[in-house]
Amino acid sequence: MLHLEEIRQCLAQSGMLWRENENMAAHTTFRIGGPAALFVEVSSAQELSELMAKLHSLSVKPVIIGRGSNLLVSDKGIDAPVICVGEHFSQVSLSSAPERVEADGRTFVYAQSGASLTKLCRFCLEQGLSGLEFAYGIPGTVGGAIAMNAGAYGGEMKDVVVGAHHLTMDGTEKHLWNQELDFGYRHSFYTDHSACILGGWFALKPGSRDEIKALMDENLNKRQTKQPLEYPSAGSTFKRPVGNYASALIDQCGLKGRSVGGAQVSEKHAGFVINTGGATAQDVLDLVAVIQKVVKDQTGYDLECEIKLL
Repeated sequence: MLHLEEIRQCLAQSGMLWRENENMAAHTTFRIGGPAALFVEVSSAQELSELMAKLHSLSVKPVIIGRGSNLLVSDKGIDAPVICVGEHFSQVSLSSAPERVEADGRTFVYAQSGASLTKLCRFCLEQGLSGLEFAYGIPGTVGGAIAMNAGAYGGEMKDVVVGAHHLTMDGTEKHLWNQELDFGYRHSFYTDHSACILGGWFALKPGSRDEIKALMDENLNKRQTKQPLEYPSAGSTFKRPVGNYASALIDQCGLKGRSVGGAQVSEKHAGFVINTGGATAQDVLDLVAVIQKVVKDQTGYDLECEIKLL
């Protein structure tokens, strides 16, 4: 049961922004998805903790999203409360060395989980801090990036994130430091544990603003040149298989341009499934299945989908 009336009363008393039957296509970079029963936008950790404690008491499990950049939402929608930790929870600031972390000449930045990676990178540029240039232009939030250990161009979150804190599903706040984050390829502690990330601490090194900006611009230019950013998508569709690259295998199998409904394997970058207009979640799932079968049959590789289905 959703206990909608009790949840509505809790939301009304809290002053949080919320809507019913919210179109989820407006909240994912794929621009796909049916309605959410309830859609809540939070602006403070206290609000979030109280809401999660209430939902836990009702045995209602929420869906927690950021910018929706790695999500595919079902055409039927989401029959659960969706909590959006986004632009209303996106402060970025300098920080002292956090607990259980050695300074080692580094400067620390704290970012709330709803901050976009672009906002975080620009803040670091303004402060003359190097280490996050690889993340400039990745279309996600700090929370999502930590959860999946996002990376590009030789860098990953594990290289710079030294601490994070989160709410458990009953609203209790907890911290993780260093190795406790359990970073791996597209993996972290949060891959295996349900929680809502509140923010993270980044350890960076002083650098030349001109050099930092030049590398940020170079990485952004690579994205714009090589990736189909002009179309809605969820970024890279598949994880990198051991010993090869998903895009190379898909291209090798002649799948560029293959379509199912409005979903298409990008002709610009075979690692992206794009929404050419009006694609449904089922179109995407059917196309993913075609890609996986053809690649398996022709190359022997099993491609694991990187996109999270809600």
